[in-house]
Amino acid sequence: MGDPGSNLRHAVPAEPSSFVGRERELARTAALLSTERLVSLVGPAGIGKTRLAARTARALVQDEGAEVVWAGLAGLSAPRGTLARELERRLEGRRALLVLDGCERLGERAGVLAGRLLARLPQVRILATSQRTLGFHAGAEVFVGPLPLPPEPHDPASRRPAPDLADGPGADPSGTAGADGCAGAAEVSGYASVRLYAQRARAADPSFELTDHNAAAVAALCRALDGIPAALELAAGRAGRYSPAEALHRLTADPLGFLAGEEGRSGGADALRAHRLSSPGERLLWTRLSVFAGSFDEAAVAQVCGFGDLGPEDAAETLRRLAPALLAEPGEPGRYRLPLSVRAYEARRLAHAPAAEAALAERRHHERCRVIAERAAWLWRSGAQPQARALALRELPELRRAMDPLSEAGPAGALEVAVSLWFLWSACGLEAEGRRHLERALALHPQPRPARALCLAAWLAAAFGRAGAADPLLVEAWTAAVLEGEDAALAYLAHARGTAALWQDRPGEAADEFRDALGQLPPEPEFGPGREALRAALAMALAYTDPASVPVGDDGQDAPADLWARSWSDYAHALVQRREHRPALARTRLVAALEIQLALGDRLGQALSAELLAELEAGLGHYEESAKLLGAVAASRPASACTPRAERTLRARMTPEAFRAAYAEGSRSTLRDLLPEL
Repeated sequence: MGDPGSNLRHAVPAEPSSFVGRERELARTAALLSTERLVSLVGPAGIGKTRLAARTARALVQDEGAEVVWAGLAGLSAPRGTLARELERRLEGRRALLVLDGCERLGERAGVLAGRLLARLPQVRILATSQRTLGFHAGAEVFVGPLPLPPEPHDPASRRPAPDLADGPGADPSGTAGADGCAGAAEVSGYASVRLYAQRARAADPSFELTDHNAAAVAALCRALDGIPAALELAAGRAGRYSPAEALHRLTADPLGFLAGEEGRSGGADALRAHRLSSPGERLLWTRLSVFAGSFDEAAVAQVCGFGDLGPEDAAETLRRLAPALLAEPGEPGRYRLPLSVRAYEARRLAHAPAAEAALAERRHHERCRVIAERAAWLWRSGAQPQARALALRELPELRRAMDPLSEAGPAGALEVAVSLWFLWSACGLEAEGRRHLERALALHPQPRPARALCLAAWLAAAFGRAGAADPLLVEAWTAAVLEGEDAALAYLAHARGTAALWQDRPGEAADEFRDALGQLPPEPEFGPGREALRAALAMALAYTDPASVPVGDDGQDAPADLWARSWSDYAHALVQRREHRPALARTRLVAALEIQLALGDRLGQALSAELLAELEAGLGHYEESAKLLGAVAASRPASACTPRAERTLRARMTPEAFRAAYAEGSRSTLRDLLPEL
């Protein structure tokens, strides 16, 4: 051990608990130390740099018999020059590994210290840990990120339980149609973040077990805590008081309160320490960054945070200095985010900042989101639909914040963003989330409420809700559209009425409404789907009432340029080909439609295409394959839609037990599992 009162010790600090994960980081650090004299472990607070350094040093002692001197800098009290002299005195003429733990405490002097020691102690290797890069040109860096996390399930906001009609037509025979698609204990236990939480939770509560029942909540809790080991351990320490689901709820409601630890470490301790070690400009940026709900890059930071005493260029430069202390967004170089606890702490500071500072940051953030939503809508209208979807999904955490009607922009600003993102709700599988945003903002908007928002809310209710759910909105939206002179809104209201009629097996009425919609739609609508999508909807209705009027070309030259419209056009053509007893051609069309619908995330389209494929399979006597297809999309079909025709056939041709078994197997499968062509 070191001398009393010294920050130096000859023993590597004991590990207070088991070491989980980090196999790659351990191997890389050891490999670099075999060739480099200076290796830095760099990453945000609580990420596990000290534990990684200790484990690396202990392995070197065991494998090489290396001498290790540990210098803990977090509680440094002696002058920095004194530390350098003491290290030189201790290590002169010795072959050793020096661990400098907590170099951010020294600021820019850390690199100077490392350079001085390397020059004067030629037989010494240095392993440093820091929240900042050392700024020393020699050596190597290992960036320590979060522990691996279970992937997000399909967005829970877009999932809806299937109707419970107990063995009647349209029922969910497997009882699983409302499942959220989350993996069970066996799947999530392979991730180091989950293993760490489970081990620490078991230490706090010996009765804790990771089960299929709580696996989804544990995975969500690990994601909410960003896979940061220190945060995971604090949360796991509450396992005796809160189930994982309760812990997730409390964490979401009050991150700092939940993470306040009796062990003397609070949820805001890391942010507070970062503040104390930062310059005034860095402190200002830390606080302004809290307006971001998700990830950001230099351009976003300059645009949103670059004002007043910290201009755009200064904000971008400051971000580059702070980057090692932030969480890097996986797979997106140059994008970062704040850990949950740090963001909560900084948001509290921003709330207590001068009112003009907080309001301006919020307004700049909302304006950026408004522009992004408009650009995504423009990309969609221009035919770049995959790019529009990717942009909207990447920025969705920020866009969700901009759609908060209680924010600085109010209900009107929230609705403006929500309407621009109509395609995300209608065509990309997030219909339930879109309805919630619209309903909440409309409820707070003073009368008269805007026609476009009412129209979109009515369309989503008609397309995805239960029969009659859209009626009050359709009436109010029509009145608002007439008063505002919104021809496009009037056209989309006719489209909504036609959609509702089509799902309720009234194709003649649907065709009339779709013709009316096409007649009223302006040549270049400012929002919503274009003419090709409306023509595809009309073709779907005509496929039932007048199939001869639907042009079906086998060479695909009649395909719309609009990808989303093309998928519905393919569906309409498949309907005609099924009626003409050409199942092979119909199947080809449906597979083409599904390829687009899967790429866009169009769950409604997937459900209807799969149900028509199920009809084809049933017609060929492939009853088990047909039932599996129905099960795979049961949770995605419109609530107001009639019972699938294939289901009526299957219930007449299969035993109840055989139908339920095949349906249940399908509900546990994806369309790609069931359709090798995809």
